[in-house]
Order: sequence, then C-alpha cells, then structure tokens
Amino acid sequence: MKAVRQLWMALLACTVLFGAFAVHALVAVPALTARVTDETGTLTAEQKGALEQVLQAFEQRKGTQIAVLIVPTTQPEAIEQYSLRVVQAWKLGRKAVDDGALLIVAKDDRALRIEVGYGLEGSLNDAVSSRIIREIIVPRFQQGDFYGGIAAGVDQMIRVADGEALLPPSAGAQKGAAGVWRLAPLLLMLSIVFGRVLRAAFGRLPGALIAGGGAALIAWLTAAGMLAAIIAGAIVFLFTLVGAGMGGYVGSYGAGRRGGSNGAGRGGFGGGGGTFGGGGASGRW
Repeated sequence: MKAVRQLWMALLACTVLFGAFAVHALVAVPALTARVTDETGTLTAEQKGALEQVLQAFEQRKGTQIAVLIVPTTQPEAIEQYSLRVVQAWKLGRKAVDDGALLIVAKDDRALRIEVGYGLEGSLNDAVSSRIIREIIVPRFQQGDFYGGIAAGVDQMIRVADGEALLPPSAGAQKGAAGVWRLAPLLLMLSIVFGRVLRAAFGRLPGALIAGGGAALIAWLTAAGMLAAIIAGAIVFLFTLVGAGMGGYVGSYGAGRRGGSNGAGRGGFGGGGGTFGGGGASGRW
C-alpha cells in the first residue's frame, strides 16, 4: 500500500511539473496596437493597410470591433484555448454590448478560428462562423492565397454582423458540417469548464475519467461514430488529467494581462471592454 502511495505521489509530482512547464511555454498574447496583427510576415504592408481601413470604417459606422491575428503557432495550446486568451486580454467590442470578433490564423498549425463576442452570437453564430471558414476562407488558403482568404472572410463577417444572411449551404457543405472536427471547440470547453470542478470533487484520475466519458458520449451522440467517441474521450481525459482543466489558469492569465494589452491601444487602437464566452468555430486547411 505504501509503495502504491509513493508511486501515486511521484506521478502527481511529475504531472505538476509538466503542467508548470507547459504554462511557462505558452505562446504570449501580443500587444493590441492595430486591428490587423501579423506576426508571421504573411501580409504585405499594403494588404494590412487595406484590411485595417475596411475594419476601421465598419467600426466607425457600426461600432462593432473585428480584429485579425496571424501567429506562427499556438502550441502547446489548441487554437480555441489560445484564441480565448487573446480576446480576454484584448476585450474587443463595446462594453456591455460585447460586439467584438476575432479572426485568428495559426499558420504553421494550418488552423484558424473565428471567436465571437456575446453580442454577436445571434448573427455570427457557431454554424455561420463554421461556414465562413469552410466555404470562404479555407478554399483560398488551400491555394496559398492567405490575403484573399482573410479579406473574403472578414468581408463575410462584416456582412453577417451587419444583418445580412449567408447563402443557403450546399449539400457538400452540410455533409462536411457533420465531421468530427466540429466537436473540437465543444470538447475543449468541456475540459476547460468542467475539468477543474471534476478534479476537485472526485480527484485527478476519477475526474479525468468522468470528463473523458462525458466527451465520448457527446461525440457518440453527435458524430455517431465509435472512433470519434474514442478519440474525443481520450483527448478530454488526457487534457483534464495532465492539463489540470486549465480554465482557472486561462481566466487568471487573461485577467492579469488585460490592463497591459488595453494600454497598447496608445498605438491607435484598443479594445472597448467587450466579453467573450467561447462562441465561434474553428477549422483547418
């Protein structure tokens, strides 16, 4: 029994050390100084300027803040988690209106996401955001046209936020919407929101097992596939077990950086105090 206890404590110590290392290795949230932030050199100065003008004109007319961020990678975090950290720090959108949105591209990861503030979730909802990514942005990215994909995506985000509806989805798009990748944001939020609570209530391993089982059930009911259920359950189990259900850290990290990031608005642009709850969609190319 003593040997089992010692083994358990050793595993726990290793997990804590790994978690501490992962936290320190997280990609930093860049300062918010413009509506378009490109840390990869993908866009030319003229392209950034054109996007900036479009977004600035829309904000002046509508009040809604939309920003674009291009980073090399979000690893070791998933793009959903990193994106949430960014918008918590930048606070796009007007305070109490919460009409902010972020288009983030992790170029080396071949991943992208549209993060939506509470006030835009009625129009720029998860399904619409997913269609913009799949049907408008990703095809252009696959051809190597990053500026074209971002510009077209931003244009559609503006149109939807302005009250226009997207065209009816094609049959192929409807079929693709049923893919398991659509589950990624849901699974991530499950592990973030419930992982810490389950670990506190039942312990690290039992809490991770419960979280993984819940994710597997959701995947089974949504994707109707055993493989998807197994993968989903394993991902959430490991994330909750090793990643400590990092919701608490995400919140504290974002809160700790908010003042500095908003102060970066001295460069001409800053967030208006909007809040986000994880709404939006992700994709890959």
